[in-house]
Amino acid sequence: MAALQFTRVDERAARASLRMQIGRLEAEICSVIVANYPRLDPGPPLPSAAGPRVLGLGELERVRDDLANRLSGLRDAADTQILRQAQAARELEQMFADPAAHKWKLIHGADLGRSQCCTYHVRPRLGLIGMLAGWWHVKVSSGCPLAT
Repeated sequence: MAALQFTRVDERAARASLRMQIGRLEAEICSVIVANYPRLDPGPPLPSAAGPRVLGLGELERVRDDLANRLSGLRDAADTQILRQAQAARELEQMFADPAAHKWKLIHGADLGRSQCCTYHVRPRLGLIGMLAGWWHVKVSSGCPLAT
């Protein structure tokens, strides 16, 4: 009968590779979040065990896979946000080109991906008289009245 022999597998290289992948994914997640305005929601923190400990290979792979899924979702959200902002920019150009066709239209600076607190609002010039005469223009607000 042959005796079973156990060989010790060196996991250091695999652990180092997984930690490097996790670090790269975390850095990419941070860059996607801060590269967009308004900021994207990173989601809840990843679940952790009861306390500090050394993670096994399976747990490191699970963390890496969770981070990869989160990064994919954030990239999709960023792409959607960029498309919405491009659409808002096109609408703003159309508002400036023909204000009468966009009566009462309002676009916020955040809709355009700008950090400023302004709005673009198509309004009649000179109030009721301008509305009756068809004198429409785009009014750009001077800032955010709620900022302190």
